[in-house]
Amino acid sequence: MTFYQELQLSSTGSKQLIKNTTDKKEKRRHILIYNFKVYLVMVFCVAVVSLYSKFIGNDNSVVGVTVLLAVLVLRQADFGIRTTHGLASIAGIYAILMAGPRLANMVSPVPAFFVNVVCIMLLMILGCHNVIMYNHSTFVLGYLLLFGYDVSGHAYILRLEGLLVGMILCMIIFYKNQKNRPYRRKFSHLFQEFNIHSARSRWYIKLTFIVSSAMLIMSLLGLPRAMWAGIACMSVCLPFTNDCVARSGKRWMFNIVGGLLFVVLYTVLPESMYAYIGIIGGIGVGYSAGYAWQTVFNTFGALSIASGIFGMPMALKLRIGANVLGAVYTVVCTKVFNFLANLTNVRKNVSASAGEI
Repeated sequence: MTFYQELQLSSTGSKQLIKNTTDKKEKRRHILIYNFKVYLVMVFCVAVVSLYSKFIGNDNSVVGVTVLLAVLVLRQADFGIRTTHGLASIAGIYAILMAGPRLANMVSPVPAFFVNVVCIMLLMILGCHNVIMYNHSTFVLGYLLLFGYDVSGHAYILRLEGLLVGMILCMIIFYKNQKNRPYRRKFSHLFQEFNIHSARSRWYIKLTFIVSSAMLIMSLLGLPRAMWAGIACMSVCLPFTNDCVARSGKRWMFNIVGGLLFVVLYTVLPESMYAYIGIIGGIGVGYSAGYAWQTVFNTFGALSIASGIFGMPMALKLRIGANVLGAVYTVVCTKVFNFLANLTNVRKNVSASAGEI
């Protein structure tokens, strides 16, 4: 395996390669490449976000995060349709990212709920037709981040410009890397194949409702950072229902672990070092192959920003509360959705049997 090929491996792939290598010299080489990759990705991420912050303002640094996540995903993922038609999906996704979060923030919680439902549903349809690619986690996350870190006036104009540049960049990278995909499905099939009776479409509906309603509950309770509950729900609401309960437990438990570790760092480090806690979290995510520890280290970045706004104790309560709420709420809603789906299937079978009689 070449140096470049090793750089393309995920953390799980790199750790597995190191574990399976018996030659000590080769093992050291793999370890060095793995460490180099972690810090290279971290430097790249910081550079992209810093560039966005410099040109469109610190309030819009979240645009850099959104574009960066999309670029990293679209290097390897596709939409399950022709590549040229996938460009239309990217355009649609970015149009939603440009308009949806701003519109949802301009209205009261109940109308915002319906805006979020429409936007998140469209993001699911446009970006996650190929379910195994798990694209929704990137695009819905970007939507929620833009919703949570809203701007207006001139800053919003700059946000639109930043997203437009990101859209063009994503299109170029996507077409370059995916142009030889042999798909026959067209853009129109994304909507034509939407069927309320299919498992995929039901998952679209379930995730959209759960995420949007969780944020509605947070907003009606007057709690800030409603997006945290939405992100927790999105993370737990997996396409395969049996995985939801296990993911839910990891989500709330390891958010608590992450919060406690953050408190330790916040207490031990001098105030001048607080800005680096998020970077420490980013490095930790790079070394984490599993969801649990990724959840721990993702907590650092979120809390380092929120602590400057709400104070550390309040930020910690909000973070843990939102994630516990989101994780538990998703499991409850999933069970309700499954019960209703099974009830519908029973009624259909009974009706079919009656018709045969």
